[in-house]
Amino acid sequence: MRLMDVVTAYLYGSLDSDIYMKIPEGFKMPEALGSKPKEMYSIKLQRSLYGLKQSGRMWYNRLSDYLISKGYTNNHMCPCVFIKKTTSGYVIIAVYVDDLNIMGTHKEIHETIILLKKEFEMKDLGKTKYCLGLQIEHAKNGILVHQSNYTEKLLKRFNMDKANPLSTPMVVRSLNVDKDPFRPCEDNEEVLGPEIPYLSAIGALMYLTNCTRPDISFAVNLLARFSSAPTKRHWNGIKHVLRYLPGTVDLGLFYPNDSKEGLVGYADAGYLSDPHKARSQTGYVFMNGGTAISWRSKKQTLVATSSNHAEVIALHEASRECIWLRSMTQLILTSCGLEKEGLPTPIYEDNAACVSQMKEGYIKSDRTKHIPPRFFSYTQELIKDNHVEMRYVQSSNNSADLFTKALPTSIFRKHVHNIGMRHVQTT
Repeated sequence: MRLMDVVTAYLYGSLDSDIYMKIPEGFKMPEALGSKPKEMYSIKLQRSLYGLKQSGRMWYNRLSDYLISKGYTNNHMCPCVFIKKTTSGYVIIAVYVDDLNIMGTHKEIHETIILLKKEFEMKDLGKTKYCLGLQIEHAKNGILVHQSNYTEKLLKRFNMDKANPLSTPMVVRSLNVDKDPFRPCEDNEEVLGPEIPYLSAIGALMYLTNCTRPDISFAVNLLARFSSAPTKRHWNGIKHVLRYLPGTVDLGLFYPNDSKEGLVGYADAGYLSDPHKARSQTGYVFMNGGTAISWRSKKQTLVATSSNHAEVIALHEASRECIWLRSMTQLILTSCGLEKEGLPTPIYEDNAACVSQMKEGYIKSDRTKHIPPRFFSYTQELIKDNHVEMRYVQSSNNSADLFTKALPTSIFRKHVHNIGMRHVQTT
């Protein structure tokens, strides 16, 4: 893996429409125009500038046209990924604005770097070790992606760097609705003022959650619901998550290079996870090579009338994500000339009745007549076409439990390990 940075990337873009700007200070006017005030004139832009709304798009068009003309291919499924297959190997370029992450075989990577430097002024940052706030540790048996530097800065920012670490990101919730610490703000409670950085903490934790820390997904999703009217109880929940991080600063996702496992999914629902608004929680995680590559913890928008109803909705959401991941991975494998998976993607679910219903088809009865058929039809069509396969798994082995509820320490650590999370020193 090699990281390249384009110097002043936006200035390479050519505009596709006429844009005029006011004459900036310090601009030397031609002598023929000096007799009239500067405000009467404007400048027509020939290239995109930083600050224009369309600059990013113009830069992408410029880079895309150049790479495609040199034999690289991309697809609407992943328009910022360019792939080139040669007789001796392949190369993949992942573009994020002006950062280009180049992966592939040695010869092709070297040729790509020379090709890019001919057209653009580039900085070669060498082996990818730090990209978009993510730290990448290269080991003999794989790579570990973590955010220890970001986590340390986050803890110092909220004065929690010296706090005693906790074993889980949130307390196990009470079954008594009136004593639930995560209930909405009540009439007699005081809402936190702007001096308490609740929103800042949620935003900072969400970046961790979305990138390398699926273990705090459910806690952050739950606490983010109270952003409009947080109370001291909710702020204590934020501090609990922050106290969990000091003991797991270097925890990240480890991707081994010797795993034969393909794409596998786990789905689950937490029935009435939000008892105050009668909403359940959807949770799913997809793993490739035994390590998580996509996960989600989300409150359902519909009121589920039973645990079976909630599980059907969760499977529907997981199936949609599965199809995109399958399309993406198979496109990359095919374009690189690697082995293509033809088998359906297994999705594990711990509700036996739900798995049975999905396999056998929608049967209208008193228990299912209120569930919209679309939640069954889409998933069943995928099963019929051999895109996905529903399998039953015991609840104790369902890794998606991590995204639907607060768990005891032993079970929590088991699921964290099962989705491929490791410490730096153990890789």
